[in-house]
Parts: sequence; structure tokens; C-alpha cells
Amino acid sequence: MTDELLAGQLDYYRRRAAEYDETAYGDVTAARARIARLVARMHPTGRVLEIACGTGLWTEALAPFADTLTATDAAPETIAIARHRVPAANVTFEVADAFTGLPAARFDVIFFSAWLSHVPASRFAEFWHALRDRLSEHGRVLFLDEHVDVRAKESYLAGRDDVVERTLRDGTTFRVVKNFVDPAELRSRLQRLGWTCAIHRDGEDWIHGEARPG
Repeated sequence: MTDELLAGQLDYYRRRAAEYDETAYGDVTAARARIARLVARMHPTGRVLEIACGTGLWTEALAPFADTLTATDAAPETIAIARHRVPAANVTFEVADAFTGLPAARFDVIFFSAWLSHVPASRFAEFWHALRDRLSEHGRVLFLDEHVDVRAKESYLAGRDDVVERTLRDGTTFRVVKNFVDPAELRSRLQRLGWTCAIHRDGEDWIHGEARPG
């Protein structure tokens, strides 16, 4: 069931690519300013890997800080938009699955926005073990996602607290993994896996965090 759910989730984002920025952020200009402020605070320098880069709004902000930036996403449609948006010479784009196709190199920073909440609980430990294997010495994981306080905005599947139903503009409905972030719970889960983690809120809806292997 997990593989089937993740396949449907990928199909959803492939088909949503052209409408993603507007439907996810609304005011894209304001979102860019907020993104730039948060990325500057996190200061992702050195060799950077971005997972689930989507349409490149975060890639755009990451690029000026990174020596090299490898931006990955499983959806070719979003990669095409991101590549057009961010033509910087230090950025390389790759179509890659976050669970099975991440680059084998080591990075000083691994970054992802609005991705952790799409990782099924059954894949959580596996995902973080893979991140550890791709970090350089003293490397860190930077992430941003949505706080559990805004959970009510989603329509959860009956009997599930981790799967939501979403509808595209054409009326097509998909099922997507969505685990909003409870900072205390996330810190505890990561600690059990051998990570130290600091998480902060930004507004009512977003959290941003930094994790390092303990």
C-alpha cells in the first residue's frame, strides 16, 4: 500500500506542476521574500543537496549561498520549471526519487522544504539513515515544513490520520501522505535515531529546523 500511495503522490505533483506556485503560495512575490529571509537565516553553504526541489522557488534562494547545489525531484515536470527559473552555473538538476535515487556523493548541507511531511511513518527511519550516509563530516540537514497547528486545512481520508485527499483544478482527486510537524514529537523521533535537532516556528504555519548526527 505504501508504494502505491507514493506512486499516486508523485503523479499528483507531476500533474500539479503548472499550477503549483499559485495554489501552494498564492502571492508568489511575498512567498519569495519569506523564502529568501529563511534561507539567509539557515545559511546553507558548501556542497548542498536539495531534495524535492519542486518548481525551484527554494532553489532560487539556495543557489547564491552554495558552492555547488544539486537540486533533485522525482517529477520531471517540476524539474523543467525549476531549471528554467534557476539557470545559475553552480546548480545541477536531477530527476531522482527521494527514497531510492539520491546522489551517492556527500554534502555539507541537505535541504528540503515541504517534503518531510510527505514521508510515510514506515519510511521515516530509512529516509534519515540515507541522509546520514550522504552527509560530510560536520554536515547538517536543514528543513522547512508545516506546523501541526494548521492541520485542519486538509481533508483527511476516513480512518487515516496521515493520508489526505486533494483535488486539482481539473477536478481530479489524489491521495497524498501528509504528516504535519509537531516539533516536540519530531525532535524525539530524531533523537531516537541518533540525531540532535533544533526546530523553530516562522509565523503560524511554518517551522524550520536543523538536524545533525549525534
